[in-house]
Amino acid sequence: MEIADIMTTEVEFIAPDATTQEAAEMMGDLDVGGLPVGVAGNIQGVITDRDLLYRVVAAGRSPVTLRVREVMTAPALFCRPGDDLRTAMDMMAAQNIRRLAVCDTTGQVVGWVTLSDVSRRLLVNSDALQHALRSATETA
Repeated sequence: MEIADIMTTEVEFIAPDATTQEAAEMMGDLDVGGLPVGVAGNIQGVITDRDLLYRVVAAGRSPVTLRVREVMTAPALFCRPGDDLRTAMDMMAAQNIRRLAVCDTTGQVVGWVTLSDVSRRLLVNSDALQHALRSATETA
């Protein structure tokens, strides 16, 4: 299975000069745990809810004045649409991250894949899980 099969193609970016408060608001509005930082397909980094928690709130910094570029993780790691699902899983595990940009050969972001996307697909495609669910519903 390829990344293109599970990635989200409508990717919302936050500008590097946005405040961290704006990043938190945007994450809340979109119900996501991270955002690519940049403009229209050009990724400069990633900001996550954990970045906001540890690098802003726990550090006692002001989210009203602190800019995303000051706390984002850069450079952003990425995979390609044609990469195997295993490649993304291995990269996420090795780097202890939960989301990856998906970039084409020119470096433009064409998607976003999260650990949740991967987990959902693996569960749906698990024959053992499907069998167990069928058995449970048949006996209920």
